[in-house]
Amino acid sequence: MTDSARFKAATASGTEWSAIAKDCLDRLGDVGGCNLGFLYVTDALADDATSIVTLLRGVTGIRDWVGTAGIGVCGTGRELFDQPAISVLCATLPEDGFRLFPVLSGDLEPMRRMAGGWLDRHGASLALVHADPRHQHVPDILGALEEASGAFVVGGLTSARGQLFPQFTIPGNTATMAAGPVADGGVSGVLFAPGVAVATGLSQGCSPIGPVRTITACEENVLVEIDGRPALDAFKEDIGDLLARDLRRVAGYIFAGLPIAGSDTGDYLVRDLMAIDPRTGWLAIAERVQPGQRVLFTRRDRDSAETDLRRMLKGMKRRLSGPPKGGIYVSCIARGPNLFGNASEEMTIIREEIGDVPLAGFFASGEISHGRLYGYTGVLTLFC
Repeated sequence: MTDSARFKAATASGTEWSAIAKDCLDRLGDVGGCNLGFLYVTDALADDATSIVTLLRGVTGIRDWVGTAGIGVCGTGRELFDQPAISVLCATLPEDGFRLFPVLSGDLEPMRRMAGGWLDRHGASLALVHADPRHQHVPDILGALEEASGAFVVGGLTSARGQLFPQFTIPGNTATMAAGPVADGGVSGVLFAPGVAVATGLSQGCSPIGPVRTITACEENVLVEIDGRPALDAFKEDIGDLLARDLRRVAGYIFAGLPIAGSDTGDYLVRDLMAIDPRTGWLAIAERVQPGQRVLFTRRDRDSAETDLRRMLKGMKRRLSGPPKGGIYVSCIARGPNLFGNASEEMTIIREEIGDVPLAGFFASGEISHGRLYGYTGVLTLFC
């Protein structure tokens, strides 16, 4: 990235979309020269997504916008939940440093059509994506995107309580923008060339409470045996006597962790417990598993989440080639006020560790890192 690269961010809330958007524009100030915008709106403004991005495009002169909706949005030191709110980050990047691609709902042909020539010339080191959680093939699309582009794929799934799950993107055919740059139903985002200096980090929201074990018998998402004995026996052993005597208390507190093969950081995917059958000793989790696969159990708590978040932030600072100039943060909807409290504490921790860096982001229904779907995590992308 050139020394002229700059980022400006703004976050605002209110009652009417137009007033909130204008407040963001006032807070942004002069964004002349910026050529890429990141836009996140709370789901209360999902109906107004097209109007919001159209206004921002017209006033700022920035043509290319990416982003989505979340139950909450975040900015530098701020988290806004359960209210109409907008978070914006405007960036100045080399014209050939990035390329948007439209919604991918099946194969990658729309991306090849819109960004194939650019990929051939520049390659991609990172893709920041947004995805529709209602689309059952999102995991497959993410894997195919990472393999085909060679990019490290990060991002998150839209979170919304209504019927609309907007993504800010470009249409599959840019001959006309008449319908507005808003879509849904798959995966969309932006590719960054290797010349754009960027770093990413993943912070877990759960901590292991027992050893890594082996699934020895299972049926789809049901764990029948772990380490050669009933799955529930191993589960009770790991969670301790107090919880084992009242399994109703584990809901929303204890989760299954699936270690990622080949990870040199001990990384794992957290999945919800769906059901416990004391009669058979079976456990059902929110992921299909196979015999021989590794599993561990985890606990969700604020202290371990904060410790891991600070660890991740300190590690990123060491890896950066210079001071961060801007960033995007995608956090799980189960984090934020649901884990850290109501005083924007998660974003305050980030500001304490990396400073007043212009940031935008949202609270997702699933987080994406290295082309995989996570839960209860925070994914930070920093530009420098």
